[in-house]
Amino acid sequence: MTASTTASTKYDCLIVGAGVTGLALLYTLGRFTDLKRLGLLEKCDGVAQVNSHAHHNSQTLHCGDIETNYSLAKARAVRRMAAMVVNYAGTLPTRERDRIIFPMPKMVLGVGSEECAFIRRRYEAFKDLYPRMQLLDRHAIADLEPDVALIDGTWRREEILATGTPDDVSAVDFAALAESFSHACVRLDRTTDKQVTQLFSTTVGRIQRDGPDYVLETNRGLLQARSVVVCAGGHSLLMAQAMGLGLDCACLPMAGSFYFAPEALNGKVYTIQNPRMPFAAVHGDHDIKERGKTRFGPTTLLRPLLEPHNRETASEFFQVLRSDQRVVGTLRDLLRVPDMRQQLLRHLLCELPGLSRRLYIREIRKIVPSLTAADLSYAEGFGGIRPLLIDRASGELRLGEAKLTNADGIIFNLAPSPGGTSCLGNAEADMRTLTRQLGAHIDEPAFARDLLMGSEGADADDHSLAQAV
Repeated sequence: MTASTTASTKYDCLIVGAGVTGLALLYTLGRFTDLKRLGLLEKCDGVAQVNSHAHHNSQTLHCGDIETNYSLAKARAVRRMAAMVVNYAGTLPTRERDRIIFPMPKMVLGVGSEECAFIRRRYEAFKDLYPRMQLLDRHAIADLEPDVALIDGTWRREEILATGTPDDVSAVDFAALAESFSHACVRLDRTTDKQVTQLFSTTVGRIQRDGPDYVLETNRGLLQARSVVVCAGGHSLLMAQAMGLGLDCACLPMAGSFYFAPEALNGKVYTIQNPRMPFAAVHGDHDIKERGKTRFGPTTLLRPLLEPHNRETASEFFQVLRSDQRVVGTLRDLLRVPDMRQQLLRHLLCELPGLSRRLYIREIRKIVPSLTAADLSYAEGFGGIRPLLIDRASGELRLGEAKLTNADGIIFNLAPSPGGTSCLGNAEADMRTLTRQLGAHIDEPAFARDLLMGSEGADADDHSLAQAV
């Protein structure tokens, strides 16, 4: 008896992982394709319990305007994906929409003559792509973020300059977005001829090929599908390698922690990314869940876990690291970069009680110069883990989005970039791949109307971000 004859249910597509990425795909397939039997499997008892949880990410809608490590081409692609999130939220009742997206000021700040010159150059290069973006001198910065420009009512001594916008949708509760996708899929299951199933507390073991289909071993028994998409963070690589895919990759999970201060910012203030560092620069965020607090971070740490604050994933970390001479050589080369070595050591010390606040305040005061170490508290239970991939052949880090596929009905999403912002853009890419492979069709007018506002041009994207405010 083959595995397929014992499987209880056959799906057109099974998705593993109920974070915002997996649920965006389930919604997109259910809403815009003619696939009839769709399913989602999640090991936790609810949606968005890991990376999509508001405690485990910066709650930022990355549009490419204040992320200085983005090229113009990357910024254009990210801007389109961000607009899809805002457009989706715009289709919802006001009360539900306002739980998901949040308008607030945002800027990227330059401090000192060298960084201010960089800000001017970047503004000239990006202003056509972002017509609403402004070049902000110290007076304009003070209007939006007084504590960035002023100390006790007087101007801070350093030269400062920023680019940003005063009222864009800048923050997203990605857990609330995932819940919205989940509820929309329940409605599709109840009101259409489609079966859209969500199974929680469901662990997935081995995935194996059985003829033209795939069979998944779960604690609920065998499930069969024509296609499978795994959206399980660092575990995606572990599951891919069990099928013989991605053996040329190793996973280096980088963790980030945060600090809280009393309310000091009205929105988001980012700093300029060090081009020699593959990690996010420190930024300050008006926290959308912890009222009256500003969150600063993240720190940068190598932590042997695949999920934040889950020590049970330590053994799986060593499986995906697959340490050998090439991986060790990559880590050695990273530590030879002075900026990298110093930041990792400094942020390691920032985890030590008694030292943490005194060390990290130096970075935070670049944003809010009046803060003191006594103002800070370690954000216990906050912070996430982002898997960085190492190319075992070249010994280099693979930055940005990564997918693994056999081009025959199975996709592993390893590190969607930039995080939750790309959920619908990533879902679109997977939807187009799967419908092509399965011979299914997309309702293109509905997709364009709901998520692209009928147009993919820059003006349409800019209009959608402004209209949501």
